[in-house]
Amino acid sequence: MASQYPKRLKQRKVLLMGKSGAGKSSMRSIVFSNYVATDVRRLGATIDVEHSNIKFMGNLTLNLWDCGGQDGFVENYLTHQREHVFGSVAIMIFVFDIESPEFQADVINYSNIIHALQEWSPTAKVFCLIHKMDLVQNQLRGRLFDERSQVIRDHSEVFGKTIEFFATSIWDQSLYRAWTQIIYHLIPNASEIERMLQNLAELIDARELVLYERTTCLVVAKVTRGLEKQNPFKDRFERLSSILKNHKQSMAKHTGVPAGSANFAELQIKTGRFMFFITQLTENTNLAVDLPPSEQMFNSARINIQLVRHKFEELDVGVKRLLPQPQSPQASMQKHAGPSGTAGQTDDDDGDEPSEGSGEGLGERSAQEAEQSDDQVQTAGA
Repeated sequence: MASQYPKRLKQRKVLLMGKSGAGKSSMRSIVFSNYVATDVRRLGATIDVEHSNIKFMGNLTLNLWDCGGQDGFVENYLTHQREHVFGSVAIMIFVFDIESPEFQADVINYSNIIHALQEWSPTAKVFCLIHKMDLVQNQLRGRLFDERSQVIRDHSEVFGKTIEFFATSIWDQSLYRAWTQIIYHLIPNASEIERMLQNLAELIDARELVLYERTTCLVVAKVTRGLEKQNPFKDRFERLSSILKNHKQSMAKHTGVPAGSANFAELQIKTGRFMFFITQLTENTNLAVDLPPSEQMFNSARINIQLVRHKFEELDVGVKRLLPQPQSPQASMQKHAGPSGTAGQTDDDDGDEPSEGSGEGLGERSAQEAEQSDDQVQTAGA
């Protein structure tokens, strides 16, 4: 069956613009081509426009236009190629070099580009990345970022109220934070994924769930509950993105597998304060799960995730097949629920976990076993 999302939603045009040397191609290579920061030194200047069709979440294609920032190219974009470059744009990302000695000239150039974007793609979303912040002294970063952001906003015309600013560097997790927000605006069913995550978090009593795209390690959606909302490390999601990306690089180095294809089956951390694991949820995503320190809850959560995996697979962009009669996320999770509201885990004699079958059959089979073996069932609420 064809995907439920129309083709126009699965192919999104993204402009990446800014002055030559601002760092556009470097950040693109780190996020989408699995480069590390030290690798980008060998990248040359972009000539004219480099087109990249990047797959994300399965069949969502980011039609990324990396536009060279030399004056001659920009003049050509604004005149001879105006409609071609600025038409049908979903997102424009404009990169400013924080150390540029010609900031006012950069702003004028930005203003001309904004005017063209307003003419041909008035509904586009604009992001501004003030880049290379690692070159600014710590005590000056906040003030300088705010000053530059306000000047840029004043020249953003109709986009001034909705433009989003990020301070970024290729040497820390700030790059992942910015691109996570950018990608979020391109996923057509992001809110539905978040609702599914919220239901799952309540079902397994998780403190936090974070859904990562497997190739880029960017955050797709997250849910935080209870006391975890007071966690002082606000950049923990992007830090984990950076850790996962570095781990992929390490695996690629030691196994000879391309970095884009290097993945792991599962990672587990168990302590006296929390339990944590990352597992594959769908073909295109990994799920990070933060739980209270309970072995019983840990094991039950892993079984619950296995049972609802097929429902999340339906939400992958460009899914190859859909169930003929889709149910709401809550209805599906209730169907797989055990006696105390969570999916049951039956303790077989050999200790093996239930094998994966087709989604509905697996849920019905587990529910029946749970009813027949109440004294053998482990649940997350126990």
